[in-house]
This record gives sequence, structure tokens and C-alpha cells, in this order.
Amino acid sequence: MAVRPLENETYILTKVAEGDEQAFAILFRWYSKPLAEFVFKITNSIDDTEEIIQDSFIKIWLRRDTLNSINNFSGYLYILCRNAALLSLKKLATKTVAHAAFEKDILNELELEDLDNPIDEYRNLIQLAVEKLPGQQQKIYKMSRYERLKHDEIAKTLNLSPETVKKHIQLAVQFIKKDVSGRIDLGVVLVLTNFMIFK
Repeated sequence: MAVRPLENETYILTKVAEGDEQAFAILFRWYSKPLAEFVFKITNSIDDTEEIIQDSFIKIWLRRDTLNSINNFSGYLYILCRNAALLSLKKLATKTVAHAAFEKDILNELELEDLDNPIDEYRNLIQLAVEKLPGQQQKIYKMSRYERLKHDEIAKTLNLSPETVKKHIQLAVQFIKKDVSGRIDLGVVLVLTNFMIFK
């Protein structure tokens, strides 16, 4: 897969390695859509694709101190997402494969992956924060994030202006960031509260 590198990518990667969340947001927005399109061709599942892209970028953020040692970042991202997509297919296969030895080997591999994967805990913390949102904000956030509705669609459904919907989502994300502050790195929150990775 050929993904055109980001302009000034070396500089941006250096800033990300230093913990710059704005640089990470630029990186995420540049690569998430083409990667999602690639992963979707493997998984044929929007939910699995979104989770794989989120997990991959969270791993990059959590291991950002190693970014300066990567020569071909777009190639690295491609391999990271491809491997995650193939692992997702293996997980699906374990549910249908009757051969116990094969299933045991796959489960062992997945357990090793889970040891290095705190992302489920992060998702739970985000979900708990979402449940604390005021009624209208919570409803709009869930419609946008979980039902994948666009601002215009939400506005029409709830008889609100798109600007009001956008403001509710902004306030919801601000609240979530504040609620999980100190328990989740803000780079992780950026990825997990992103809306509509690809359309």
C-alpha cells in the first residue's frame, strides 16, 4: 500500500516522540483514513477496522519514544495495521475452528498480545466518562461516535442546528478529557474520541 508521507514528517515524528499531542493529531488525521480503507479490505467490517486503526495509533503514541528509529513510517504503519487485521481474522477463526491444538496456539498468541495491550481498559474508562455526560450531550455523542451519524443527520433527528450538535460534541470531548485526565494519556483520548475514521 502506498501512502504519501506527510509533509515535514520527520519534524512531526520528532515532535510526537517528544509528546506533542498536536503533532500526533496531525499524524493521526493524515494516515487514519487511507489505513482504514486498506484494513477494511481485509476485515470487511467497519467496527473491526475502526478498532484496529485506534489500537495501532494508541500503540504508536504509547511507544512514541521509539519513533526516531523508524526509517519508513508509512511502511511501518502499513505493517502494523496489516498484522492487526490478520490477527483479527485469526480471532474470528478461533471461534469456528474445531481443531483444539490450532485453537490453543492461536489463543496463546492472543494472550501474549493482550499482555501488552491496555487499550480495552482505556475504552472502559472512556465509556464510564460518556455515561457521566449530561443527557443531551451523551445522546449526541453516542449518535455521532457509536451510531456513526453525521452532524447534519443528528441535527435533523433531534431538530437542532448542526452548529449546536458540533458544540455538544466539543463539550462532550472536553468533559471526557477532563474526566479521564491522569488515568489516560491525552494522545490516547484523541484517538478514542475521534469520529468517523473513514466515510
